[in-house]
Amino acid sequence: MDERSVECGRQRLDAGDTEPRDSLVLIDATVIERDPAHPAFDPNIYEEALDPELCAKQLEYLALNDTLLRMTFLEAGPRIPRGILQFNLLDLGNYRQCLGINREVDDMVIDGKYCLVRTGSPGLASLGDTIELENINKAAENLKDKINSFQRIRQDLLALGGIESKKSIRTDLGLHFTVAVCIPKPCSLRQALPILIGSGLLESEEIYCRFKNDKPWAPGVYVAIVVFSLIGLVTILSTSYDIWNTIIWKRDPKSLNTIYQSFSVYTNARRLITYKPVRGALECVDGVRALSMAWVVIGHTFITLPPVLNNLDYFEWGMSFRAIWITAAPLAVDTFFTLSGLLIVYTSFGKLSNMKLLNNLHLFYLNRILRMFPLLVTAILLQVGVFHYIHDGPYWHTQASMTEECRVNWWSTLLYVQNYVHPMCIPHSWYLAIDMQLHILSPLILFWVLSGKKILAWSALIGALLLSLTASSIYNFLNNFTGTSARPVLSLEETDRYFRNYYFNTLTRCSPFLVGMCFGYLIHFWRENNIRLPRVINCILWVVSIAVLWLALYACEPFKNIEFDKQIYDNFVNSFMRPMWALGLGWLILACAEGYGGPINWFLSLRMWKLPSRLSYGIYLFHFPIQYVISGAMSQHFFFSVLNCIYNFCGQFVIAFTVSFIFTVLIDSPFSTIVKILLGGGIKKSGSEQPGDKMNTQRTVGTNQEKSEPIEDRSRVAT
Repeated sequence: MDERSVECGRQRLDAGDTEPRDSLVLIDATVIERDPAHPAFDPNIYEEALDPELCAKQLEYLALNDTLLRMTFLEAGPRIPRGILQFNLLDLGNYRQCLGINREVDDMVIDGKYCLVRTGSPGLASLGDTIELENINKAAENLKDKINSFQRIRQDLLALGGIESKKSIRTDLGLHFTVAVCIPKPCSLRQALPILIGSGLLESEEIYCRFKNDKPWAPGVYVAIVVFSLIGLVTILSTSYDIWNTIIWKRDPKSLNTIYQSFSVYTNARRLITYKPVRGALECVDGVRALSMAWVVIGHTFITLPPVLNNLDYFEWGMSFRAIWITAAPLAVDTFFTLSGLLIVYTSFGKLSNMKLLNNLHLFYLNRILRMFPLLVTAILLQVGVFHYIHDGPYWHTQASMTEECRVNWWSTLLYVQNYVHPMCIPHSWYLAIDMQLHILSPLILFWVLSGKKILAWSALIGALLLSLTASSIYNFLNNFTGTSARPVLSLEETDRYFRNYYFNTLTRCSPFLVGMCFGYLIHFWRENNIRLPRVINCILWVVSIAVLWLALYACEPFKNIEFDKQIYDNFVNSFMRPMWALGLGWLILACAEGYGGPINWFLSLRMWKLPSRLSYGIYLFHFPIQYVISGAMSQHFFFSVLNCIYNFCGQFVIAFTVSFIFTVLIDSPFSTIVKILLGGGIKKSGSEQPGDKMNTQRTVGTNQEKSEPIEDRSRVAT
């Protein structure tokens, strides 16, 4: 999520693993080696802090003069992990207690340093007594039996240090654990552990260490401060101008200067929450977009959990049929591809002819880029210079890695090529890259669609769709991708190959976009010819549509069986699952738009979906980093249950919704107004713009509907 993506049911298999940096499966996950110029944690800080002489002096003081302080170090340090029977091999200690140690003694200051170490069973055994050793032995036995009974976990999990052994605990069992250790700041593990804890952990492998104020500032931090400060200042001035004239002096808003008023919080917030019916609008699209975005967020909630205490329950649930509504969440990405293709055709009719499109092609591209640019830059600046510093925790390395990725490859996101350039900044934004690339290519089809000749239009649409399906199918069958994320027995190499060469590939993801374009033209064709369907035909089409949607949802379920090995089926799923989903969704939108939706259209057209739909782009960009801030800051294990995850989702969605509202009002709306002025032929009075017209589903090329995003996603994904 690292470059991270898990689709169709990939589970957080590493949550209890021995290597903490892999403990969270991120949306869109591959292993990347990087050496950033501005690391999130400066390694020089740790080297400079080491002082053997000072360490020996502090350890001597702890051993002879301050038993309570020594106990504080020990109490914040290693324990035998609880929940070994549920495959929890991790103990986080007490992160904040360790870093909170600060004692001035004579001519020295004793500070705590928090480290995670990897140790085997003998090292862990030194922390316990005979009874605890027996419990570890039984845990190894029971863990092996449970994993075998589930037949869901990856095969390499069975080889995790000899779990299959039924012999008593001894050195060659190799059951690996990760535990926290708290030692004085100037000490190395090898120097401190024998005195504080004993010699049992001496053979442990240090993973990383943390202490206070170890996050150096980078140039991006200063850029973020300057940019957000300037926007804040302009917002205050613009809002003051607006309120002074419209509320205090009661002037007509039409008489105000639009530029001066563009950053007004009062006007932008009022427009955002004001809805005015628009003739020809596809009202049901608001509901589809809002629900799909919620599906993306809740899907990411289940895979961005902090370390889980009961991992086997988590695995068992994730690999069961009950989890289909989460494991199929990556289809929400294809929902947004479908909407993007549908709206780009539907909104072009009545505004453009094929020759007008060619003459204004630069504006067609520029409008799209500029409308997406402000919030995307905001997300990059937040990732580079804000999120890393607003909180902290024992698992903060995941958030830190995302910050490092942005500091290295921020430019690839602004150029919309991040799906091919790794590591990704804003990892779930691979969707935006593909969507922009498809938008750039779309005039090749739009030119014929807007020609006014139905035969040419249908030939271009169907020909493009068949060409993409043929090319992507040949590509899939030649490469034999077995990395669908529902498959539980993948190596890291196979997973990386799947996501890099298939999941992030424009060729393999373009078919839903083209299906959407076909339905966009079909809606126009339907209305132009005033087509009416008999009730029987309508019912048949609904049954077929629901069946197609269900087949697409269910397609990845067979992969959850560890014994499943049918490459041909895998290739068919990779080639046709997504266009099938787009086909069923396209009929749903068409039926609702033409009066055949019944209660479904009523539900999807409810007024309550308007605001979430308008904010969907912001929610997509901001929810994923927010989820990692929350999970990275948690200092204790999470007990998995579906209700606990839903509870987490509710809180995270409210936060993402609020943050999106704030930045839409402060940044997106003002810059959208300015873009309209720059591309619209001059400055217009503010009153000439209908409230809320920017983000409503209407015949306006480049509206927020077109730029809305998935999950997975965007959304960087990964289940």
